Amino acid sequence: MTGSVVIAGGGLIGVGIAWRCAQRGLRVTVVDPRPGAGASYAAAGMLAPVTEAAYGEERLLQLCRASLDRFPRFVEEVQQASGLQVGLRTVGTLVVGFDADDMAALQEQHEFQRQLGLEVERLTPREARRREPALSPRIRGALAVDGDHSVDGRSLHAALLSAAEAAGVRVVRRRATSLVVHEGRASGLVLDDGSTESAESVVVALGASSDRLPGVPRLGVRPVKGQILRLAGAGGLLRGTVRALVHGRQVYLVPYGQDRLIVGATVEERGFETTVTAGGVHDLLRDAVAVVAGVTELEWVEAIARWRPGTPDNAPVIGPTSVPGLVVATGHYRNGVLLTPVTGDVVAELLATGVLPDVASPFAVPDLTGSRP
Repeated sequence: MTGSVVIAGGGLIGVGIAWRCAQRGLRVTVVDPRPGAGASYAAAGMLAPVTEAAYGEERLLQLCRASLDRFPRFVEEVQQASGLQVGLRTVGTLVVGFDADDMAALQEQHEFQRQLGLEVERLTPREARRREPALSPRIRGALAVDGDHSVDGRSLHAALLSAAEAAGVRVVRRRATSLVVHEGRASGLVLDDGSTESAESVVVALGASSDRLPGVPRLGVRPVKGQILRLAGAGGLLRGTVRALVHGRQVYLVPYGQDRLIVGATVEERGFETTVTAGGVHDLLRDAVAVVAGVTELEWVEAIARWRPGTPDNAPVIGPTSVPGLVVATGHYRNGVLLTPVTGDVVAELLATGVLPDVASPFAVPDLTGSRP
């Protein structure tokens, strides 16, 4: 069992781990110049293991479902510990198609979901508009996933950070510049002011930047750019999340707060490039308006770009590394918000007992060839 932990990264994953570690009595420090300003800041907050399910990713689906099962209790704990609301929305998700090819893709998706025993209902266009009256009359049909929810990612981070600090987590608002290894064991982080934060164990939870911290073994994590829009004045427009295929293009609309709406998101292999482009904004708005015409009347709030931490198999990298004392929790790609509860639990268990729980074992650190153990 370790007594002290320093965590590089103050997004949802890093802070979630910190909170769970502090609850186990560990001394925890989080190092991040702007906690929650990375991928967590842009996240739409979809809790959608069923609608994200894909061929070849069945083990990831099980991890996502395990985390979703923990979410209601997790939210209750965070809200009680922080005194802040996190905006959990549990009215389900609709996945709609716009033309015949879109519906063929949804039918294929539905068959796959049924094979896995997932709860998904096929809806006619009329049934879909009965659930979400703002939907365009041009949609051809939908899948209803009542168990896929959403949460306000920014509110969740603020509450989680407050809960962590209340539990004794120390937050150092500096940038980690390298890993400290002493006598073959990770023992801390060097910061951008030249100081060192020492600890018995180090956790790297830097999202897309995890592979860039000197001293950390190769993890195979890369940045996948996403542009995302936030609009206001959407009170009553949608009850729950709407995901759509519009002539083969994907778009989602996620309501949050009293009257806000997120429209997202592009998927771009552009490295660490953060430009919000006219083309990206145009494409998102074009498809969002095609699905819900009322989007044209909403107030513009924000357009931002951030990087999802992608991996070759789209699955996270969680667990100990070849460097004793060094643990990683990264590569959560499109599921960072959803996987926050389970990642916090399993990493805290690993640090407290030395044992990585079985639910996380398929996501151990790849070897030098890029293969999972």
